[in-house]
Amino acid sequence: MKRVLLLATTTGYQIRSFGEAADRLGVRLLFASDRCDRLDDPWWDGAIPVRFHDIPSSVEAVVTSFRGQATDERVDGVIAVGDHPTVMGAHVAAALGLRGNPPAATETSRNKLPARRAFDSAGLLTPRFEVVSLSEASSPRTSLPYPVVIKPLALSGSQGVIRADDDESFARAIDRVSRLLRTTDIAIERERAHTYVLIETFIPGKEYAVEGVLTDGDFQVFTIFDKPDPLDGPFFEETIYVTPSRTSADVQHAIVDAIAEAIRILGLRHGPVHAECRINEQGIYVLEVAARPIGGLCSKAIRFSAADGSLTTLEEVLLRHALGDPVDSYRRINRATGVMMIPIPRRGVYRGVSGVENARRIAGVDDVIITAKPDSTLVPL
Repeated sequence: MKRVLLLATTTGYQIRSFGEAADRLGVRLLFASDRCDRLDDPWWDGAIPVRFHDIPSSVEAVVTSFRGQATDERVDGVIAVGDHPTVMGAHVAAALGLRGNPPAATETSRNKLPARRAFDSAGLLTPRFEVVSLSEASSPRTSLPYPVVIKPLALSGSQGVIRADDDESFARAIDRVSRLLRTTDIAIERERAHTYVLIETFIPGKEYAVEGVLTDGDFQVFTIFDKPDPLDGPFFEETIYVTPSRTSADVQHAIVDAIAEAIRILGLRHGPVHAECRINEQGIYVLEVAARPIGGLCSKAIRFSAADGSLTTLEEVLLRHALGDPVDSYRRINRATGVMMIPIPRRGVYRGVSGVENARRIAGVDDVIITAKPDSTLVPL
């Protein structure tokens, strides 16, 4: 039985999806996650406890757990899901002698500031930007013309991304982002990047997401998502992804070319890619190239057809890719699909939701999944 190591946070939605895909493929899925190392396997899955902020010790813990094992007990591939595990995933793959992205390239893609600098130096269309230290400046200012967008350097899912149109809204946004970065869930990551924010000029235009995979430097595009809801601020919480894209074939080719160039600039080589860009009259602005698959449950909006006509999921394709199987014959199924993420309009305690069964009965609705837990606190991104 082939064995794939999955690096993910304990709260990651994709763990179950990869587990189901592994069962269908007959693959043994091994885990490394940020769980307590003092408890004796609390989830009974044999996961290796790691700390994503302590890469050297955690990589050593993973390598040690496989050192000296028989050939049929070693790892055949590595997949990292979510932003925090990606850097460690690259280091683990390198330490185990498996194909993956160069760790330095993954680190650059993970942090918005070095990624912006790399794009700008290489001549990619890039917004004007500057970095502000939250720990050194009592009342940060910006030299950029308004409107601007404030962004934490190493958060995903549009957390803390806020537009400011004047000095007053800028001060409010900085205060809000500062408080976000001091919350326990984020402070525990112990990332130096969380003491800085990126300030960049607001880029108007339509936004797109691209999903694909790299195989020894060759970029294979799975799909381009349209984001039909306008993302103009003051907050940028994403709602709807729809594929196939309705934009012209020429624009789609240009999007792929821009993303491929950004990948080359970052130095990514092997593994899943999730990228985002904006387009206006000036051209294509690459906003992000992440060395991971699409987050949350959004992968359910992508279904593939194999060469024999059978249907499969993104997780199955990525598991095959991690094992070294060719995946260039997989194509997204020829029908429109989409996903909607329910926005969080304000802070509050979630009690429950009604109407789910009625919604599931609507023609064309595959499923309605409520991931929030009753009595938990929900906070706007």
